[in-house]
Amino acid sequence: MEIKQSEFIISAVSPRQYPVDNRVEVAFVGRSNVGKSSLINTLTNRKKLVKVSATPGKTRQINFFLINNDFYLVDLPGYGYAKVSKKEKESWGNIIEKYLNARQQLKKIVLILDCRHKPTADDITMYKWIKHYNYDIAIVATKIDKVSKNQLSKNLKVIRDTLKMSGEDEILTFSALNKQGKEKILEVLESTINSY
Repeated sequence: MEIKQSEFIISAVSPRQYPVDNRVEVAFVGRSNVGKSSLINTLTNRKKLVKVSATPGKTRQINFFLINNDFYLVDLPGYGYAKVSKKEKESWGNIIEKYLNARQQLKKIVLILDCRHKPTADDITMYKWIKHYNYDIAIVATKIDKVSKNQLSKNLKVIRDTLKMSGEDEILTFSALNKQGKEKILEVLESTINSY
């Protein structure tokens, strides 16, 4: 798949604001500062489609981007940022869970993890939520240019073990620096879109 067109459609905090045209949706979710914005910008060949912020936790709404006039790429709020209040964290959790709970157009969730770190309690909760709602999942380990191949392979095993991943769930790898892994992730998106 080649992404030739991508446009921001709406930021939503409640279901009544979601698009109503029934296009397939693929959602991207991950901890604040995990490289989610950089990943989306690389996939869409846009430098600033998603704002990359020096301050983690900036995305506080669900952002819908129309891709190739065909499907939505959905950017969910980053979670787990320490410097926000408990009340604000709960509000983000509610926004995400409401979306996961009732969105029939949502066909795949891409869970983004930093390959250098063991998944946090928030990552485990998110993985369990995705499984609980029976969504297809793709896990993307980012920042692979920052570790050696040997270390990466050990870290991927830690991710798999920590999340208690089932055998069929694959971990894709990605570097925003050299775009390594981009094509494989686009293939996964394409096969999802083509299945519906």
